[in-house]
Amino acid sequence: MQVSAIGLGCMGISSGYGVPPPVEQGEKVVQAALDAGVTLFDTAALYGFGKNETLVGRVLKAHRHEITLCSKGGMAAVQFPDGLKRVINGRPEAIRLNCEDSLRRLQTDVIDLYYLHRWDKQVPIEESVGALGDLVREGKVRAIGLSEVSAATLRKAHAVHPIAAVQSEYSLWTRNAEIAVLQTCADIGATYVAFSPVGRGFLCGAPIDAATLPANDIRAGMPRFLGDKLAANLKLQAAYNTIAADAGCTPAQLALAWLLQKAPHIVPIPGTTSVAHLLEDVAAADIRLSAETLQRVEATVNQHTVVGSRYAAQASGEVDTETF
Repeated sequence: MQVSAIGLGCMGISSGYGVPPPVEQGEKVVQAALDAGVTLFDTAALYGFGKNETLVGRVLKAHRHEITLCSKGGMAAVQFPDGLKRVINGRPEAIRLNCEDSLRRLQTDVIDLYYLHRWDKQVPIEESVGALGDLVREGKVRAIGLSEVSAATLRKAHAVHPIAAVQSEYSLWTRNAEIAVLQTCADIGATYVAFSPVGRGFLCGAPIDAATLPANDIRAGMPRFLGDKLAANLKLQAAYNTIAADAGCTPAQLALAWLLQKAPHIVPIPGTTSVAHLLEDVAAADIRLSAETLQRVEATVNQHTVVGSRYAAQASGEVDTETF
């Protein structure tokens, strides 16, 4: 698959960061991405409990053969007596059901790249990947990927069926990929799809006030955005913003350009609810950072200078803890 240098992560237009924008605004962002030349669109059954796939499918249906459509299963909404809840389920029957539901919402007969959204530790990775492989053989999926797994898990999965991509968080302030997964992707010929490449907004330059984050903003429970840890991290922003200004780009563009120059098999998928920010992000593909700028920015924002973990409970099943 040949895709644009920068894709669009669609989650934020339906969920994740407080009250989502009106559906019409989300549609404008997706359409603007198309118009700007973006060809990689990433969604999931979980996002907005299906609403995101429905929105994305509606806008992209007429352009289906022009784009690469990605979604995820193995973690989706399940109806309980007290409402819909997120459930991680990597059993083959659950993966198949998730995929069929996604196909219907996306209004397509095939998903170009279908990920296991999270590894269900109750199910061997080989069994879940085998189910994904069955979907490929049936023509419902063209290629498969994994999200938030370790290098060891990736190699086990790849032995069962070729893994086309791994999607995990990667940015200047989240460097877990550099431990082993980024290199393993290169070794097996998989693309590394970097979500949250602008640090969930932290690398966009504007200070973040934890007190103003709504309860349903996922950052409200992330240690890096809270209390003394946030205060320490905000001290990095002034220096970081200065580097961006010296490089003649915005802070968000600096973060994206850095990723694009780290390795040729990296594709960032920033998300936004703003058309203006979308166009700013896409323009980062044309920015070339000097060796001096790369050195300065890596020395300023890295795993040693950032304070706090990604999640409040890294062993809660949210991610594969082998990566830490």
